[in-house]
Amino acid sequence: MIIKVCGLRDGENIRQVTQLGVNWIGMIFWEKSPRNVTMIPTHAGIIPDCGTDLGDFKARRVGVFVDEMPQNIITRVVNYHLDLIQLHGHETPTMIRNLRATLDPDIRSGIQFIKAISVRSRDDIATYKTYADCVDYFLFDTHTSQTSANGQHLPGGTGKQFDWSILDAYDGSIPFLLSGGIGPDDAERVRHFHHPQCIGIDLNSRFESEPGIKDIRKLKQFLEQL
Repeated sequence: MIIKVCGLRDGENIRQVTQLGVNWIGMIFWEKSPRNVTMIPTHAGIIPDCGTDLGDFKARRVGVFVDEMPQNIITRVVNYHLDLIQLHGHETPTMIRNLRATLDPDIRSGIQFIKAISVRSRDDIATYKTYADCVDYFLFDTHTSQTSANGQHLPGGTGKQFDWSILDAYDGSIPFLLSGGIGPDDAERVRHFHHPQCIGIDLNSRFESEPGIKDIRKLKQFLEQL
């Protein structure tokens, strides 16, 4: 199972998270997010070199974007040495194909794409068909009408869960990560969730001591239970 911890922005905290053996670390590049990496410029120079080698293991870096300009995404890929791009907005398949063609192989060979899909009912699952031929993974997250303090819609990181049984409607061949408010008390629930295309989980706000800073004790205990 792939364990992705998202919403990280502090170099030392990232080092601690990677030492727990997680597979992917997610960094959010959306200016409206309280976990925005670039909100604190002094962290920008730390994060590119935060990968921790554990034998043959090294956490892969995921950049999370919401309706961002392609050139800005390319800049982040270069500056932060991203391995995967997670798109959490209304990006089109054409934009994704063009971005991949620009990056691979000349700028970042082998870079992969994750498309997040917001779920509130079985009907939402069918959205995947639009992206089935242009991404490497899906991430099913909770659809929410929740907004930030400045009135912006929050596309993720709200700590809200959805009914995972809805994912029975997913009949695609692209593997996916389960997301949406998974917390410290959900290890048993995760263990009992089964879908042939589910390859991992995404952890974020419910493991935080403050936005962008993960509680290492909570994460460690959860992973041991899992």
